[in-house]
Amino acid sequence: MSLRKLADAAGISNPYLSQIERGLRKPSAEILKSLARALSISAETLYEKAGLLDEVGVRRDVPDAIEFDEHLTKTQKVALLEVYHSFISQEIEE
Repeated sequence: MSLRKLADAAGISNPYLSQIERGLRKPSAEILKSLARALSISAETLYEKAGLLDEVGVRRDVPDAIEFDEHLTKTQKVALLEVYHSFISQEIEE
């Protein structure tokens, strides 16, 4: 994917993305999330590839995985998140 296409898909300007690529700008978490979405990968994977997270021992963020899954409908995503959060809250109580 070209830099221009990625910038368009992520909703950011081509010059700004170029500055990020060259290390002149540090993107916000929101920009990184937009880039991850445009690349159809999770934000965690993007962080790993950028060297911001160690690949070994990193807990995958379940809510992000659900959000980025293009095969799920919005209704399915909401339902899965509710189930996930109910399990997590039970684990904390125990």
